[in-house]
Amino acid sequence: MSHDFGPSSGDASTRAPGYGVSQQPYGQQQYQNGPSYGYAPPGPGYGTPQGSSPRAKIKPSIGWIVGVWLVAVLSVIVGIGGFVGGVFGALGDVLPATSFGSGKTVTVKLDPAAGSVIYVSTTGPTDFECAFQGGPGTATLTRPQGQQTVTVNGVSWEMGLLVGVDKAGDYRLTCTADEAAGTEFGVGKELSTDSLVGGVIALFAVPSGGLLLAVIVTIVVLVRRSGARRRQAEAASAGQWGPQGPYGG
Repeated sequence: MSHDFGPSSGDASTRAPGYGVSQQPYGQQQYQNGPSYGYAPPGPGYGTPQGSSPRAKIKPSIGWIVGVWLVAVLSVIVGIGGFVGGVFGALGDVLPATSFGSGKTVTVKLDPAAGSVIYVSTTGPTDFECAFQGGPGTATLTRPQGQQTVTVNGVSWEMGLLVGVDKAGDYRLTCTADEAAGTEFGVGKELSTDSLVGGVIALFAVPSGGLLLAVIVTIVVLVRRSGARRRQAEAASAGQWGPQGPYGG
C-alpha cells in the first residue's frame, strides 16, 4: 500500500508553481487604478483650450455719435431759422408800418438818430415828390446814392428819399406821384448791416458750434472704442489657454 503526500498530479488548481512558471517579482506591486509615475492626472493643463467668457460690450456706445450728429443737424436748422427770423425782424423794424396814397398829408414821428426813410411802392415807373408842411424843427429830403428794394408779403418797397431832421417830434408830410393810382408811400428806417448782425451770427455761430461738437465727440468716441476693442482682444488672447498642469509631462 502506497501513500501519496501532497496533491495529486491531476489536480491543477492545487498544484504549486513549479520550475519555469513566471512568478511576480518580489517587491513589485501592480496598481489597477491611479496614475503611474510621471503621468499627469486628468484636468486642465497646458495646451488645453479654456471656455471663453461672454464678450463685454464695447463702450462708449455708437449712440453717442448718432445723438451728437442729430444735435448738429438740429443746430443747422436752428441757425437757419435764427437767420430768417433775424432778417424778417430787421425788415419789420425798417419798413413802413402804415402807408398813404399820393396827394395825402400825414403826420409822422421823426427822430434825428433814427435815420428815417420815405419808401415808395409803385406798379410801374413814376416820378414823385415829397415836402414837409410843418414840424418842431427843420426837415431835409435827399436822394439816396444807391437803390434799395425790399419785398415783403408780395409788396416791393423802394427807398425813395432820405429824411433828416434836427429835432425830434411830429412832422406833417405830403407826397405826390404821376401815377397816383398805383403808388403808395410810407415812412420807415434805413436798412443797415447792423440790423442783420443777429441773424448772421445765428446763421454761422450756432451750426458751427453744433458741427464742431459733433466732430469732437465722434473722434473721442472712436478713439476710446478702438482702445476698448484692443484691450478686449488682448484679454481674450491671454485667457484663451489655461494654466500649466502640475507635472511637466
